[in-house]
Amino acid sequence: REMAKESIFRDLLEILMSASSEIEQAYKDSCELVDLDTCLLLIAECFRCLRNACVDCAKNQHVMRNLGLISTSVHLIKLLHGIQIKEELLLTALRCSLQFLGNVAAGNGDSQNSIWKCAFPDLFLTCLMYSDEKIVAYCCMVLFTCLNSEKVRELLDPENLTVALHVLKVYKEQLESEWSFLIVTDHLLKCPELVKALYAKLSNQERVTLLELIMAKVSEENPVTSEEMNVFMRHADFLAGCFQEKREAVLKLTSAAGAEDEEALVTIRLLDVLCEMTSNNGQLEHLQALPGFLETAIDTLRLTHLAGKQAVNIFTATHAMTGQEEISHPAVGFKSHLIRLIGNLCYKNKENQDKVYELDGIPLILDNCSIDDNNPFVNQWAVYAIRNLTEQNERNQELIARMEEKGLADNCALESMGLETEKRDDKLILRSVRKKP
Repeated sequence: REMAKESIFRDLLEILMSASSEIEQAYKDSCELVDLDTCLLLIAECFRCLRNACVDCAKNQHVMRNLGLISTSVHLIKLLHGIQIKEELLLTALRCSLQFLGNVAAGNGDSQNSIWKCAFPDLFLTCLMYSDEKIVAYCCMVLFTCLNSEKVRELLDPENLTVALHVLKVYKEQLESEWSFLIVTDHLLKCPELVKALYAKLSNQERVTLLELIMAKVSEENPVTSEEMNVFMRHADFLAGCFQEKREAVLKLTSAAGAEDEEALVTIRLLDVLCEMTSNNGQLEHLQALPGFLETAIDTLRLTHLAGKQAVNIFTATHAMTGQEEISHPAVGFKSHLIRLIGNLCYKNKENQDKVYELDGIPLILDNCSIDDNNPFVNQWAVYAIRNLTEQNERNQELIARMEEKGLADNCALESMGLETEKRDDKLILRSVRKKP
């Protein structure tokens, strides 16, 4: 793209400054502008020209910035926000002005810093709360373009944290807003301290939204650097702590059918994210060594299992489904995920295998391995957990073999796991009857 003559940008700057003066004078004199429509049309056209001229052209971006077009534009946008009308001409002028800021900042660190200095946090807050979805989306585009690791840390300031909170709110309310998604996943989640600060300020519904965004990031299959892995491990520490603190909230779901306790929904989503994190080798080893975490998972499984036996509720095993119906209760699969988490934490980890033995976790898992419509795939996760618990662990193998001999473990269940017991020299052995894939 060719560089335009500087004089053209000077002319556009003069028009915008003149428009600013006209609007300011009108408000100062408390009188209506005689021709507001023409003024707004002119502003929109100026910003269209500027917006288009700085696409893929660093030279034009530099000239505009050096002329003071960024500070003039930010000042004008603030004035436009003060106009108490919602007509299309005003919206168009605001949209074009934000598109210009997004384009002048694209790939240009100096312009990004200039916008940040002029617009943060006031302009971003104003635009993020605007009633027009396009203005909110363009504001998110500008914010995303300007952010870097240094600027993200500025959001930790209690006054600035509101910007991050509003970005999450935008994502929650406008799920098609790609820019708000990218701000969180590409910038905010890279700062564990900010995630903690945000989490403390969020409502339970908003926490669920944040956890879904963390899940999206954790589920990515892209290779991660050691620095990114360190960030993930700090997130894992924090989320495991939240789960340990709030896990009993899920028991509130044993009450009336369809009851949706928001704190319980957070606990469910925390478990989902932790299951995903323990499916990644780097984060798995870290979480396997986390004090009290495995104990919490086993204790939570015991509590929910007991709750399901004491009364008929979402934690009660059921096979009454016809195959046509679907259970939409939020706690569906909770026990399956607990067993998955326990299985993950015991993967090639002798210390955790032994811990499950000592906490009587093996009979508990075996008691949860029958088909249960409230817990899809519970049998498969139980198979997986038992395999991880018995791999190169004779004591755990012997325990299951003894349970089968005494009728405490269902032989059919063991067979479905591809396991059987065998007596050798007065010793019971648990062995696999299937070839390893």
